[in-house]
Amino acid sequence: MSKIAYDPTKDRFAWWIRRSRPLRTLFYQILDLFFLRSWYARSAVRNLYHEQFSGSARWEILDAGSGFGQYDRFMLRSFPNAVIRAVDVKEDYLDDCRYYFKKEIENGRISFDSMDLVKDDLPGESYDLALCVDVLEHIEDDIGVMIRIRKALKPGGLFVMHSPSHHSEEDAGDDEFFVDEHARAGYSKKDLTDKMKKAGLEPVSLHYSYGKWGHRAWVMLIKVPMLWFTRFGMITMVWLPFYYLLTLIPGLAMMSADCRQENDWGTGILGIARKGDK
Repeated sequence: MSKIAYDPTKDRFAWWIRRSRPLRTLFYQILDLFFLRSWYARSAVRNLYHEQFSGSARWEILDAGSGFGQYDRFMLRSFPNAVIRAVDVKEDYLDDCRYYFKKEIENGRISFDSMDLVKDDLPGESYDLALCVDVLEHIEDDIGVMIRIRKALKPGGLFVMHSPSHHSEEDAGDDEFFVDEHARAGYSKKDLTDKMKKAGLEPVSLHYSYGKWGHRAWVMLIKVPMLWFTRFGMITMVWLPFYYLLTLIPGLAMMSADCRQENDWGTGILGIARKGDK
């Protein structure tokens, strides 16, 4: 069997829902339900909103590496004062998002711009919050990207990121399918703290995600089905509903348990940092 990379496999699913609004909405709902990183990222942004930004007339957000746009949908629906600039290096992803979010673009609530975070500069002191979910592990010069994001934040602005942790490599084992497109295995709390400080950001909190329960849920709900898709193709869709009939409820319970505890170990890491007031 020829090797199939993880990102192109994900892109197969995106192709099927490219110009169908109902299917793309369903796709977003599935991503939010099945991916624990989405649970963590959405919870972090929601908490920061209620703590600091719910009374703001306009909440300026940068989605740095917006991908399929699932977090943009969440933020537009959840925060009425949110105004988002979503940037990504993949033009096809951006075009798909422009189609889906056409109304919100026309209303001035969001824009989708082509940008290479490694090379292109962002406007200075423009954003209250920068969100960067599962992006930095793909970038060699991650400190340089964090510096650009820090410069783009307003004084006191917040940076929320999620990435695989340094434990993800040992977790992948022989299944390089899940990590072969990464510039690094991931971050430890110390690694991420040091890099944030080098970028001029003040770490606020760091939390391992995908701990004991979250990792088990990921294997059950994501890893096994994705490996089936690489081996058997779309025929997997025939038996997948029966598989999830048995595994979905236990998997979601495990994910919920993961979010409610402080993990000493985890294959993901959620970091929040702040730009100084000066």
